[in-house]
Amino acid sequence: MKEILDTKLMHPRDQIAMIIDRIYKRGMTTTSGGNISIIDNNGDIWVTPASVDKGSLRPSDIMCVKRDGRVIGSHKPSSEYPFHKAIYEIRPDIKSIIHAHPPALVSFSIVHKIPDTNIISQAKHICGPIGYAAYELPGSLKLGERISEEFRKNYKAVIMENHGTVVGGTDLIDAFQRFETLEFCARTILFGKTIGTPKYLTDEQINDFDSQLPGQLTETDHDEHPSDEREKRTEICRIVHRACNQGLMISSYGTVSVRWHENDFLITPTSIPRWDMQPKDIVLICKGKRETGKIPSRATWLHQEIYRRNPEINSIILTQPPYLMAFGVTQSEFDVRTIPESWIFLQDIPSVPFGSHFIGRKEILDLLSLNTPAILIQNDSVLVTGDKLLQTFDRLEVAEFSAKSLVLAKPIGNLIPINENQVEELRRVFLKT
Repeated sequence: MKEILDTKLMHPRDQIAMIIDRIYKRGMTTTSGGNISIIDNNGDIWVTPASVDKGSLRPSDIMCVKRDGRVIGSHKPSSEYPFHKAIYEIRPDIKSIIHAHPPALVSFSIVHKIPDTNIISQAKHICGPIGYAAYELPGSLKLGERISEEFRKNYKAVIMENHGTVVGGTDLIDAFQRFETLEFCARTILFGKTIGTPKYLTDEQINDFDSQLPGQLTETDHDEHPSDEREKRTEICRIVHRACNQGLMISSYGTVSVRWHENDFLITPTSIPRWDMQPKDIVLICKGKRETGKIPSRATWLHQEIYRRNPEINSIILTQPPYLMAFGVTQSEFDVRTIPESWIFLQDIPSVPFGSHFIGRKEILDLLSLNTPAILIQNDSVLVTGDKLLQTFDRLEVAEFSAKSLVLAKPIGNLIPINENQVEELRRVFLKT
């Protein structure tokens, strides 16, 4: 597995090249669209160049506009550089900016609306309130003035009318997390509207979620890392990175765990972007205690209880794929019986209300079994379980592909499942029950 560099130690040009590559490969900008910048401690601004392919941008292509105005590099700075500079001048707390044209957010900009981030629990906190900049000519000084005026109101994310979006952050990883989360909210709302009516969380429900941060487990004195444990750490990171690359997980949300010995397990940490997770970040939970100096996922208690109650479950993924979340935010039935092969993998997937994953609640624990390996949590996530981690990831992929097919099918007709006799035939032939 390729070691992921600590982004805080990366040069600005390397950070920008890495993030624009992620944005392009995830289909959130085009060859010619979008720009990224970082302002360093010297006041120099590192920015993507104009008219260079975003799909093959190299660190050496990144331009530097010095504090005194000198331009260093082999290209011209982005034509949108003036509004980046204007934002930095009025917002010293912002150290990085991303501007791009992700399809879902562009859809909102075309209809002159702002996505409601109360659609999922963590998004409001990550994105903050969203500003709105009226239309001006792209690349013009007036556009820069419009955008900077919105940032003067203390926004960190702004929808640009008939254009796209611009977000700022305390560093580039913070800005990317905000950008990715906002686009995820927009996609979830749009996909949800295809199959039903999205239902939003109240501020009180979000506050209840935030208050669910459990007291920290006692630290363990276990400091040995045998080869099989190290292997599981690497496997978790591979699956997390794969999920991010395939749009099944975003920087700000996603938990993966694997049973190690008996009820001891390894789990992803909190507050570390999923794209950049390394084996050393994974947290060992040993005899109910956490690895020294690390903070595990806030869902650790749920994973712990699942492993304790279900000896046949050896891996768990909790994440937010956009098509599955379309069903989760509309409370629409996700009927896996519409696709026989999917039903064989997943069987029926129940939906539970938001809050069922809170500490001490039993709904999810009582539903999970060999015959119910996955559960949809409304306005939050999907929880998928299995034996080997690859099997669990496969179930996640199958569930999201199935959800995508159902969302795409909805505009052309009713979603028609197979009948009970056909389900029983599948059960008899494939499940041997």
